[in-house]
Amino acid sequence: MSALSGGFDWLATGAHWHGDDGFPHRIVQHLGYTALTVCIASAIALPLGLWIGHTGRFRGLAIAVTGALRALPTLGLLTLVVIWRGIGLTPPTVALVVLAIPPLLAGAYAGLEAVDRATIDAARAIGMTEWQVLGKVEIPLALPLILGGLRAAVLQVVATATIAAYIGLGGLGRYLIDGLAVRDYPQMVAGSLVIVVLALVLDGLFAVAQRALSLQR
Repeated sequence: MSALSGGFDWLATGAHWHGDDGFPHRIVQHLGYTALTVCIASAIALPLGLWIGHTGRFRGLAIAVTGALRALPTLGLLTLVVIWRGIGLTPPTVALVVLAIPPLLAGAYAGLEAVDRATIDAARAIGMTEWQVLGKVEIPLALPLILGGLRAAVLQVVATATIAAYIGLGGLGRYLIDGLAVRDYPQMVAGSLVIVVLALVLDGLFAVAQRALSLQR
């Protein structure tokens, strides 16, 4: 039996869909890590990206920073934070936040930069304040690109949140780590397939949302 067919058989086994080690519980854990990470990264990156896009200041520095953060190896960063903080939720959260910040930051400032300058000048000409220009003109028009950055961040985190299992936490990475420990390749394939399907479902939802926002512009 090939590992792929064994993976499908592993998925089809009812016992793997119940309890703390079952797929529903692991998926909820995985989505929880993803949501926590993206929320923290958004709170950092979106305000900064909107400010850079609105003012045009420090754009070159932002590009350099996002490039540097993208170059950091997530597993290596996880190891460093474990050495610093010990085992717990903090190390994978920090590592995944660093992973999520670049697409969120880039999406925010690129979205505002893409807004037609004539539209912004017209808003200022009718007496709008800078906050009104940002909130009522720039952000609504930039939403598809901002959402695109969020979409990229979520997909990257979903694919990489498996690192939580390296330090004994849950999520779908448990199937990869536990399967590797005992050479249970069908279990590893099954876990990988669920991660792929989860990423595709989330990507599809974001694609629909982006399409809807683009049609409203």
